[in-house]
Amino acid sequence: MTVSSGGPGWYLRRLSRMGPREVGGRVSDAVRRRRWRSAPPACPRPADPRFTSVLPAGALAAVPPEAAKRLVAEADRLMAGHVTYFGVDRDDLADPDWWYDPKTERRAPWGYAFDVPYRNEDAVGDIKQIWELSRHQYLTVLAAAYAITGEERYAERVAEHLRSWWAANAPLRGVHWISGIELGIRLLSWVWIRRLLDAWPGAAGLFEKNPVAINQIWHHQRWLAAFPSRGSSANNHIIAEAAGQAAAACAFDWFPASARWRDGALQSLERHLRSNTFPSGLNRELATEYHGLVLELGLAAVAEADAAGVPVPGATRLVLLRMTDALAAVVDNRLRPPRQGDADDGHGLIVDGAGTDRWASLLATGDAVFGSLPWWPEATGSDVRTPLLAALIRPYAKGGAAPTVTRPADRPAHFADAGMTILRGPAGIWCRCDGGPHGFLSIAAHAHADALSVEVRHDGVDVLADPGTFCYHGQPHWRQYFRSTLGHNTLELDAADQSVSGGPFLWTRQARSRVLVADPAAEGVARWCAEHDGYQPSVHRRRVELTAQSQELRVVDEVHGPRRSVRLAFHLGPAITAELVGNRAELTWTRDGEDRSAVLDLPGQLHWREHRGESDPPLGWYSAGFGRKEPSTTLIGTGFADGVQGFTTVLRFRG
Repeated sequence: MTVSSGGPGWYLRRLSRMGPREVGGRVSDAVRRRRWRSAPPACPRPADPRFTSVLPAGALAAVPPEAAKRLVAEADRLMAGHVTYFGVDRDDLADPDWWYDPKTERRAPWGYAFDVPYRNEDAVGDIKQIWELSRHQYLTVLAAAYAITGEERYAERVAEHLRSWWAANAPLRGVHWISGIELGIRLLSWVWIRRLLDAWPGAAGLFEKNPVAINQIWHHQRWLAAFPSRGSSANNHIIAEAAGQAAAACAFDWFPASARWRDGALQSLERHLRSNTFPSGLNRELATEYHGLVLELGLAAVAEADAAGVPVPGATRLVLLRMTDALAAVVDNRLRPPRQGDADDGHGLIVDGAGTDRWASLLATGDAVFGSLPWWPEATGSDVRTPLLAALIRPYAKGGAAPTVTRPADRPAHFADAGMTILRGPAGIWCRCDGGPHGFLSIAAHAHADALSVEVRHDGVDVLADPGTFCYHGQPHWRQYFRSTLGHNTLELDAADQSVSGGPFLWTRQARSRVLVADPAAEGVARWCAEHDGYQPSVHRRRVELTAQSQELRVVDEVHGPRRSVRLAFHLGPAITAELVGNRAELTWTRDGEDRSAVLDLPGQLHWREHRGESDPPLGWYSAGFGRKEPSTTLIGTGFADGVQGFTTVLRFRG
């Protein structure tokens, strides 16, 4: 069932997932918004603002030449007016319209920010397209190009665009004053822009000597202090809000409220980093890209506090350390993490050019800040951000966290709290098994109905793939498909999802999973088994066994309960070609110029069909990134389960 957001029914479903404290907070927010409409707060005039949070000497010299080359190439593309956001190529960046969506060719309406119906694509356009440009992360790239090359044309373009944005987006007016995550990330960008432009003669005139900039910086921070994400919405959004607020209050400490904003933001960051992170170090949203986003935001906030000489609450670094170790543990042999849950290409801080590997960059930063462990994979490649962050962040042992932190002696493969298990075999065989919670908080906003799904790679190539996310707003049938049970490598009963959706970021009933067996390090055969209750009174139980010697993965699905119709899905990665004959599929692909192959023996009790690039209804798609999709092969087996029914699938890799 496809459920849209914004109607009366959605509001009632959303309200049902809130507790009394959250409801009270949201009522207070509504009152404050109403008051600010007629009497917006006035910015105090700072006496003598100065910017002192500069890069240490030698930081820019530590940037690897190949990373600097990629950065400058990207900056030149931006200077020529070209950028790509979510699969849409834009050529209007030389003089952007800050409210225009090139995807729908709509322009967001003007008005009081909280009156703008940003979820309505017909009225506003694709809000992600509009918001992304105004995160100003492309301006941090241009500012970094100036810092590396000294060419003033980059700095002048940054100044031109900031002045244009400030003029077009008065405080509390329009779409860019609606969402706290946007304000937080934008503040973080402004801090880095000012830092990277420090050698430019016009930097002070653009920021601390510019009343318009001062007014914008104050209003951004005042907004974040007044309207924090609350309760069931306190996921990655509250991290971005706290990180941006902390960064700005440390670097732009020009206002009477700066110390209070700074301390409150750092305390909020610590509290919500802990609440958003399992003790194992994995992000509780169980959406890998948000693990990366939160880690980037946390590291950037710590960098600002350290640069300003402000103490960071002790648990903050410890959580970031655990997150970094967890990331190192779950990546495959090509440093690709799981494709789990929602993904919207969001970054906390960008100062790199195209082609820089996000996950290798995070591991390199983790090595520089915390120190790698012997079992960590090697972080190949180079980036600009790592040496800059490392120049600002104090060494971990001096950062206020406990000096006797216990870190994993061996590479973890089973994360019991997150329900994630990684099975590994020869030739880069990597298998993620999902037996964890449905999602985070009462609405599980970024979860998919993917209980007991598996994700299998061979030398970094998606073989049994998680199809991804593709979209959030505006295309509800596609949103529904990409987060559905049928859209994952798991089993569906009676053509229904395991968990019940109440809207594009809302689940009203969540399947509960539990892991029964997790023995990923067993000699010879690694094993995993779990079950979930999403199809009551039936129970779906799945066993997975990976035999290293034969390079064989065996998946056994059992359905315990009354007679039900079954659909078992296996989604192949876009590089995989399949030839299905009966219940056997021959799989072939190429990796680094070498032909690879496998055979997939499917349960004979089911009738198997191949689907590819179908749109009515959607089936057979892979989304490599937000706003992008491409046809891929999906194998669907249909039939019935009655009593205790078992279905066995065997994937054998050759060579």
